Parts: sequence; structure tokens; C-alpha cells
Amino acid sequence: MSQPVILQGVGELGGVFARALLRAGHPVYPVTRDMDPQRTAAEYPEPALVLLTVGEADLHPALEAMPEAWRQRVGLLQNELLPRDWEAHGIEQPTVIAAWFEKKPGQDHKVVIPSPAHGPAAGLLVEALNGLGIPAREVNDAAAMRFELVRKNVYILTTNIAGLECGGTVTELWRDHQELARQVAHEVMDIQAWLTGEELDREALIDGMVEAFEGDPEHRNTGRSAPARLARAIEHADAAGLSVPKLRELHARQSG
Repeated sequence: MSQPVILQGVGELGGVFARALLRAGHPVYPVTRDMDPQRTAAEYPEPALVLLTVGEADLHPALEAMPEAWRQRVGLLQNELLPRDWEAHGIEQPTVIAAWFEKKPGQDHKVVIPSPAHGPAAGLLVEALNGLGIPAREVNDAAAMRFELVRKNVYILTTNIAGLECGGTVTELWRDHQELARQVAHEVMDIQAWLTGEELDREALIDGMVEAFEGDPEHRNTGRSAPARLARAIEHADAAGLSVPKLRELHARQSG
């Protein structure tokens, strides 16, 4: 039998990964909110992967409470994820995937573009997702994976934040409000550059964002998380001393 996979957080996206992993022959053991991960770790101390499918707000508490036996077997897929998130908890080399598909209640998964994955169990995730008909690919270089994470962040933050002003779909955003989209995207990239401590290839990130627009042209720009994403972006900008005038204008409107 293949090594088991621990799944911490069993929501819509977690359910897709569970189905993919089970189909690939891996026993999947869930850790829900009312379960003690230490007890599960005592029973399964050497899983192939401990995949955290919790939301962004629950990521740091989950990493803080991660059993020692699991700390170098972690898999992460949250939005707005960057290396600083796992490094803050002493996790050196997690498996990371930028999940470019979504799953909503009552609907099957919807793919935008292939999902890149990097780390010790990246091949396991790629094989499992591909077996479910979800395109995924392994990225062997850590720097290339950082680019992929930033690319996903730029897409999510730009569409969510710009969408607070214009609403609509990603196609409409790029066709009818491209100046707004570019302004928001570049201010988002200012923040991402500070968070990563790296110079960014901004045109490549814009091109990557547009590729995702084309992968799901009817995707809605905003959701329930948009105001919170904007507020987090402003917090980061304040910490970095960045002006980000468009983000601050939009935030002032939301706050007013």
C-alpha cells in the first residue's frame, strides 16, 4: 500500500485533493478542527505528505501547532502564499502548489490553467491531480516556484481589488478597464517585491496574469474575500512604507 497522506482542512478544495489522492492509491486521513493533530501524528508519524487545505486565515495557527514529526512533510496551497509564511515557522522545504482550479459547493472543479508544484511530494500531487483530469506540472527550481506563487498572488489580488471598483469578469476588466488593472497590478507587485525581497519580472507577471484571464474568461473579479485582501495589502504597504495610491483610494472608499 502507498504511504498515507494527512489532509488538514477538509473543505471544497480539500475534497478534490482527497479524491485525487485516493484514486492514486494513497490512504487519506483527515484532521478536522475538533481533532488533535498530535494524536494523529502519533498514529501516523511518517506520512507521504501533510497537506494543509485550510484557508489563509488559519494557515499560521495550523503551522504553529504542526507536530514535530510532520514539520518537514508539509504541503501548502493557500492563496497569497509566499516563502516567508513557512519560513516563519522553521519549515525549510515544504511541498507547495499554486492551485489554479476552484471548487464551489454543488459544482465540479473548474480548471483555469495547469497548477505548478514544487518540493519533496510535488510529483505525488501532480500525478494524483492529473489522474483526476486536473492538469498540473512539477517545477524543479525554487526560484521558478516563487515566481509562480507571486504570479498567482498578482492575479488574485489584482482581480479582487480592481473588481471592487469595476465588478464584472476578468475579460471585462482587461478589455474595458486595463489602465485600472495595470495600476493595481503594479502596486500589488510593489508589495510582492517587498514581501519576497526580490526584483520582479513585471512584464512576465502581467503576461502570466493575462494567460490566467484567458484560461477562465468568465471568472468573476470579486468575491467575499476581496475587502479583506485589500486590507491586508494596505497593512503590508504600511509596513513597507509604500505609497500605493490606487490601493489606498479604493481602501478609503471601502472604509467610508
